[in-house]
Amino acid sequence: MEAGAPARPAAIRFPRLYGARDLASDYLALTKPRVISLLLVTTLATMFVADSSPGIGVILLTMIGGYLAAGGAGAINHYIERDVDARMSRTARRPLPSGRIEPRAALWFGITLGAVSFALFALLVNITAALLALAGLLGYVFVYTMWLKPRTTQNIVIGGAAGAVPPLVGWAAASGGLEPSAFYLFAIVFYWTPPHFWALALLMKDDYERTGIPMLPVVDGEAETRRQVLLYGWLLAAITALPLLGGLFGVIYGVAALVLGGVFLWLCVRLYRRADRRSAALLFHYSLLYLALLFAAMAIDKIA
Repeated sequence: MEAGAPARPAAIRFPRLYGARDLASDYLALTKPRVISLLLVTTLATMFVADSSPGIGVILLTMIGGYLAAGGAGAINHYIERDVDARMSRTARRPLPSGRIEPRAALWFGITLGAVSFALFALLVNITAALLALAGLLGYVFVYTMWLKPRTTQNIVIGGAAGAVPPLVGWAAASGGLEPSAFYLFAIVFYWTPPHFWALALLMKDDYERTGIPMLPVVDGEAETRRQVLLYGWLLAAITALPLLGGLFGVIYGVAALVLGGVFLWLCVRLYRRADRRSAALLFHYSLLYLALLFAAMAIDKIA
């Protein structure tokens, strides 16, 4: 700028308007898409275990119906826990605590998703898959969120059954019913859930303590939580061996279960020996990869 030239006025910055795209993004956030993506991996892989060549139509319908059921449960969970979310640093910016979506709208959104999911499964897939998806939604909302979570440190152990339902839905969608082998996969997700979630609970202990939620690290302490994580790590390793011993899978799954489980156990031992956040974070993030890769190995084992 030349000497003596008048200074340019500072650019005026206007706040970004909240538009239709933002609203759609917030409603999508109510469905907890990151959580659902892992659930859908277990559903899809199980379909190939139950039937090595499920039709593309059944796959698409099951993925859509599964997303709607889990998304409906997530939206209702947002409604129920909106006051708790407002007091936690990790969740304070969610659509309901921040006031971007009305609580009643979120509730009806969740109910609608669940109803559409049930109708889709019942009319276009089969009634068994419909009932299982509905059971998962109701279990997550009423058993875990409303009953167990505010009352007991074992909330995620018992309530984890709701998160283990997607493999059963996938099995029923692909085969038309359930077989005993399907419950191997249910058990794997069930026993995977406590070490996965307690690793996160160790990272979020202060938030849970501030809100009065009786998570294991808050009530029984971090040392006991790390001990329980290690215990469930060993139980998970044993459970993952059962489908192999029972003849459901072959070498591909066996190698994957051994390698992936070995790393999982090593991280559980590391967390048990080291009382640091890094060990908890490593276990939490690896546990997501572990479950996805283990179920992918199941599908590959059946297709190969």
